[in-house]
Amino acid sequence: MTHRTQRLRIGWESRLTPWFFAFFVVIAWPVSDGQELEPVVEDAGVTGALLSFHTDITDVTTESIKRRIEEARSLGAEIIIFDMDTPGGLVTSAIAIADLIRELSDIKTVAWIHPDAYSGGALVAVACDEIVMSRSSRIGDSQVIFMGPQGPAAVPDDLKPKVNTPVVHDFRTSAKLNGYSVVLSEAFVDPDREVWWLENTETGEREFVSRAEKLKRLGERTGSANVDWARDDADGETGKSGGLWKLVENYHDVLLNKDRPTNQPIVRDDELLQMSAPEAVAYGFSKAVVVDEAELKSRYDIASLIRLGALWSESLAHWLTSMPVRGFLLVIVMLGAYVEFHTPGVGVPGAVALVALGIFIGAPYVTGFANVWEIAIIALGVVLMLLELFVIPGFGVAGIGGLMCVVIGLAATFVGDEPGRTFPSLFPLLPATVAGLQAAAVTIVSAMFVSLLGMFMLSRFLPSMLIFRRMVPANPMPTDVLVEDSYRGGARVGDKGRTEGPLHPAGKARFGNLLVDVVTQGEFLETDAAVEIVEHRGNRVVVRAVT
Repeated sequence: MTHRTQRLRIGWESRLTPWFFAFFVVIAWPVSDGQELEPVVEDAGVTGALLSFHTDITDVTTESIKRRIEEARSLGAEIIIFDMDTPGGLVTSAIAIADLIRELSDIKTVAWIHPDAYSGGALVAVACDEIVMSRSSRIGDSQVIFMGPQGPAAVPDDLKPKVNTPVVHDFRTSAKLNGYSVVLSEAFVDPDREVWWLENTETGEREFVSRAEKLKRLGERTGSANVDWARDDADGETGKSGGLWKLVENYHDVLLNKDRPTNQPIVRDDELLQMSAPEAVAYGFSKAVVVDEAELKSRYDIASLIRLGALWSESLAHWLTSMPVRGFLLVIVMLGAYVEFHTPGVGVPGAVALVALGIFIGAPYVTGFANVWEIAIIALGVVLMLLELFVIPGFGVAGIGGLMCVVIGLAATFVGDEPGRTFPSLFPLLPATVAGLQAAAVTIVSAMFVSLLGMFMLSRFLPSMLIFRRMVPANPMPTDVLVEDSYRGGARVGDKGRTEGPLHPAGKARFGNLLVDVVTQGEFLETDAAVEIVEHRGNRVVVRAVT
């Protein structure tokens, strides 16, 4: 079970999550992928709902399952079947889904593992009233891990109590509620748990016990099951009565329909519990092997099966948190801002950049990878940079501080929480969060490099692009801004004439038959002074005195 972001939302922050989630689902409501409603057959069986999730478990998965459970309830479903194929995901999201399932006291719940339920998926499956599995399926391997630079890493010993306790507690709760072995359930999470399978020779009762309990009942004997037996006169850790105990020698394989030898211990102290379909049936976790929906309907006497799939926007939220997509969004943000500053007044590039930034931040928030403080620090950085650009002259403290806030906030959306690390503690220490920071650095630097290349290309080719010319008029040519010459080619530079009155410094001068408004270069001239034209631009004619 990946502990990449073991995130707990509390207080006002938790109330913001639905608003971010609505950003992705509101436009798609109520359309869902593959939702099919079969006609209800009166008095021919029960109404069932099939909820599929074949993705990683995130906050989006939790909200999607919650929505579909309520929809199934409103449609009158009497049994909800969870079609599961998941590698696991966030710890808190898996626990939240398990809580939702355990609260359905009025509706029967079934986990159909089809084909795999690893990590958090096993936790969700065990929370259901029953488990059924497809022929080639697996369940288990639910250790909380950190994804580090060198791959999956176990939780450090000093953090194990804090990290493992909620998961082990949840498995225990579901095991006691649904009649599974508590000892075997704990072996899903803790690789140090060694589990043995014992049988009471007098009652035929079988029980999974820890190594300590096995030693108590059988001592150190590990030979044949017919030899390894002992009388237990005291109550064991599970409260069972005494009797003659031995190791379980065989179990029945429901797929092969024959007995197979049991490997003891069931779980060694250097491995995690993982069960195939026949093993899950033999160990009391799975009720049956179910191949397809027809067998599901037959087993649970379902007359009408309602398929409730995920909204396409929920699937989109998962896709938007992938590294390539987030890098692309960041490039769009930078290029949109660049074009907006070079095309003032247009607004379209700036709007595109803001939408891309909203998706870049919102997608990881609804999937549990971003937090409110990260969004707030990005917003603060943007405000500081705008102040620097439009209010405070130059490029100083506000601009540099704003840029740092934006970079830190963007990088933080890639980095999951660590146990005991909360704001304002920013620097990750564990392998998983360090790997997230490395992914952030690679994504941001790559996006900046691509953006700079894009800016260079835009600076060269953007002015000549048809769409750009339609949005922004071309710069006028010099001939387009010249003032019309009122003297129609007369009063050329070098022409000589005489003033018609004093020039202080402006006045009139005559050049042949042409009377012209002129101005000197600053000196004052008297009437009938000889002058020469030194500049003629539009209606402005500049003269100087000559002898």
